[in-house]
Amino acid sequence: MKAIFIEPVGIKEKDQLAVKETLNKENIEAVFYNSQPHNKEELQNRISKADIIITSQLTISAEDLKQASNVKLINVAFTGTDHIDKEYCQKNDITVCNAAGYSTQAVAELTIGAVISLYRKFAEMEQNTRNLSTRKGYLGLELRGKTFGIVGAGAIGCRVAELASAFGCKVIAYSRTKKEINNVKFVSLDTLLQESDIVSLHLPLTNETSEIIGSNELNKMKDSAILINTARGKVVNIPELAYAINNNQIAGAAIDVYENEPPLPQDHPLLNCKNTILLPHIAFATEEAIEIRNKIIINNIVKWNSGKSENIV
Repeated sequence: MKAIFIEPVGIKEKDQLAVKETLNKENIEAVFYNSQPHNKEELQNRISKADIIITSQLTISAEDLKQASNVKLINVAFTGTDHIDKEYCQKNDITVCNAAGYSTQAVAELTIGAVISLYRKFAEMEQNTRNLSTRKGYLGLELRGKTFGIVGAGAIGCRVAELASAFGCKVIAYSRTKKEINNVKFVSLDTLLQESDIVSLHLPLTNETSEIIGSNELNKMKDSAILINTARGKVVNIPELAYAINNNQIAGAAIDVYENEPPLPQDHPLLNCKNTILLPHIAFATEEAIEIRNKIIINNIVKWNSGKSENIV
């Protein structure tokens, strides 16, 4: 049986031998590719002989999987799995699992960092300093006393709530699943949008959450409010977000996820949008998170091979 790492997932070359030895004990041969496939043909060639696929961000379609008749497990080294054709997998008895929870702390910390960066205008002030200028009358904002709205109360949303509360924020949240979290008041989405100074998105991409934030929702937000998206790009209507910021309907945004993975196209509406921080999908990317993720994805294979699959989506 072959487990093929069809793209780099953060396991350093010096550590790959240990992974091979671990999986060899399970009678599984591990094959590593240490570069991204250049095209669809190369992707399909990589998966064609796999029984187990390990991937992170590559889109794997039904067309691709038809070229890989032996595949029985797709092990996603990521939390989101909307880039995998799960309908095809379900119909063809292919198990899909993920690395849920590996980046909870990393994403939560970046979320708070993004708010502070927007509030204290780090990018603008850093550029002023490099240009041998001054603060030019700059005044920032503090987190303490702000209403911090969290959309999606999974593991990451809950951790963000804890950190925001520690900064002295009033924390409110919207979730389709009723929960009880210390120092968090659950409200409707409309109420959250209307009352929040900060709206932070932490929900998966599904048919129900696609573009859950569009012009109607942005119009309900305070003109002083900011939006943070470290979830999935398509939960926000990006052109409508850019319009809302440029027309002062909201004060700004920090975005780490987009409709497609960076690099962004030259005409992307956010590139010329004021009061924004644009990051190239790095919320999960810490050494600590990747170390946790590596352990999860190897454990996923071992558990699946023993008939005790974990992290199934």
